[in-house]
Amino acid sequence: ESEPFALLGINSDGPADEVRKILEKEGISWRQAIDEDTSGPLARAWNVQGWPTIYILDAEGRIRYRDLRDQEMEDAVM
Repeated sequence: ESEPFALLGINSDGPADEVRKILEKEGISWRQAIDEDTSGPLARAWNVQGWPTIYILDAEGRIRYRDLRDQEMEDAVM
């Protein structure tokens, strides 16, 4: 809430009921859109070729970074 960004997961781990169980088990609390499988419409629209794929968008919705990890990702969102 106090950070200047939001997380949104696009989840391809199956139907909504299965995804909810996985999210609870793994302690994932950020919002999720459920694409059901890796060839779903969201994965195709965003050209996702592997999982996880991470996009960092700016306040206007433009993609600024893709697939950053660890300190690079923290630096990008600060």
